Amino acid sequence: MCQRDLPHAVRRGNVREIDGKRGKSNPPILGIDQFLIYSLTATGQHPEVAAVNDMQWAPIGSEPVPPPLPPTRVDFAGDRSVFRKMVTKGAMLELVTFGFYRFWLVTDIRRHLWSNTSIDGDAAEYTGRGKELLIGFLFALAILVPIYLAYFLIGIEFERWQGFASTPLFISFYAFGQFAIFRARRYRLTRTVWRGVRFWMDGSGWAYSFRAMAWGLLVFLTLGLALPWREASLERYKMQHTHYGDLSGDFEGDGWTFFKRGWWLWLLSPIAMVIFPLAPFFYAEFKAREWRWWLDGIRIGGVSLSSELPHDAFYGLYWKVIGWWMLLSIIFAAYLGGATMLVVKLSGLPVEQVFGPDNTAKSIPMLVMMVIGYFAVALAVNIIMRVYLQRDLWAKVLETVEVHNIGAAADVRGSGELASALGEGFADGLDVAGF
Repeated sequence: MCQRDLPHAVRRGNVREIDGKRGKSNPPILGIDQFLIYSLTATGQHPEVAAVNDMQWAPIGSEPVPPPLPPTRVDFAGDRSVFRKMVTKGAMLELVTFGFYRFWLVTDIRRHLWSNTSIDGDAAEYTGRGKELLIGFLFALAILVPIYLAYFLIGIEFERWQGFASTPLFISFYAFGQFAIFRARRYRLTRTVWRGVRFWMDGSGWAYSFRAMAWGLLVFLTLGLALPWREASLERYKMQHTHYGDLSGDFEGDGWTFFKRGWWLWLLSPIAMVIFPLAPFFYAEFKAREWRWWLDGIRIGGVSLSSELPHDAFYGLYWKVIGWWMLLSIIFAAYLGGATMLVVKLSGLPVEQVFGPDNTAKSIPMLVMMVIGYFAVALAVNIIMRVYLQRDLWAKVLETVEVHNIGAAADVRGSGELASALGEGFADGLDVAGF
């Protein structure tokens, strides 16, 4: 029998008849005849052996690791004209409601920005309500008004001590303001949902406030030099208490990196305060560098952000706001001049008499026209700032942001509880609220 006929002999069970002596001189291995092993590995492979060899085997733990996903862009699809109409209508309603409509306007602004911001094809959702902000503001007023009243009464009773009494009042309001900033951020996060999972925060608002006060004192003593380290420390505290479902946040930015990006701004800031045209450039430069540093340091679980925001990204925005403000100031001055001429012409009296102390009744129309013009200018400035420094700034920042390792947020369990709007009310009452 030749070697190529061996497989057929194996099938017929005649292998032992081929060479009995070889079987005796080569004892079986694990119960398998050695000659059979040799024959199965010879040229002209057995079909069953060939089928086994064709299978891909890999030891456990050595499976190939898939390559990382490419960075995901953040898309913003908000229409500018829609936003402008929304804030214009809201500003007018603020005027007729003596400012109380702002809670609903702020809610509409956030809902517009959140819902038009998409990450990996999915938009965020803002679930806050204007009624919550109003209730939080009223609760905050119930706490802040007695403090204002007590300070006012102390100032009347002890006029010579009023200057000293203002120091603890300032410290108290600064502490409340930092507490409000932390709690307002907690409120906004718990009303932010992405892919059906809510962001949330833990941590203590008062612990954050004391930390901010200590850093604020150090910044004051160092003439602002410690500001980068203050921002890094406070942001790290906030991010380490920030969560997306069961993913925990962190902040990897450090003060030294921030300092290296803007140390020359700190050196030249006194010049910018004196020479007005330089101030907007310096502030825009600082904010752009701060945004980029902040975005590069954010971590949520295994997800990270990066930004290529250019240092001059905000020049145009700030100068457009300043240009509009100057134009509105000129228009307001012309309006006052025209109103004065109209009042003088209708009264038939010289300007000195119309606005003299003896003609108070005749100056009332002019006063009314001044108030109307003032509110009109304030309304227009409010609209301009919201369009340029909220919507346009938001869009300009997001177009440079990339999200890395978005797959780490693919399997997240919901967690956390809703926070009250009291902190947002404090922030609004102390004028430290953000959008």
